[in-house]
Amino acid sequence: QAQLVESGGGLVQTGGSLRLSCVVSGRDFPLYAMGWFRQAPGKEREFVAGIDWTGRDTYYPDSIRGRFTISRDNAKNTVYLQMSSLKPEDTAVYSCAAPQRKFGTARYADFSSWGQGTQVTVSS
Repeated sequence: QAQLVESGGGLVQTGGSLRLSCVVSGRDFPLYAMGWFRQAPGKEREFVAGIDWTGRDTYYPDSIRGRFTISRDNAKNTVYLQMSSLKPEDTAVYSCAAPQRKFGTARYADFSSWGQGTQVTVSS
């Protein structure tokens, strides 16, 4: 079972930037795709970014593309989410996720394990 620990959340003004980190253990990290999700109060969990196991392919929904960047450092078992041009509607708990199976794609990995999340609050 993978363990995932996020960090880097906080309070930022509209237009600001944050970088989230997620350290993964209990898993052969380089062989797995990774993803970031978010959940705002009263809303469903939303997939915001994915990266395949090679690190060469990424996926973002239209609402995110151009503002967020997902990346990975296999030497550190860490996946990052660089967020810029933040808006109040980006306020949510952000969690990283790992799939059950190896060699997943950026968009369609079977995410099955999540970290506890880190709060991101964007003030207007």
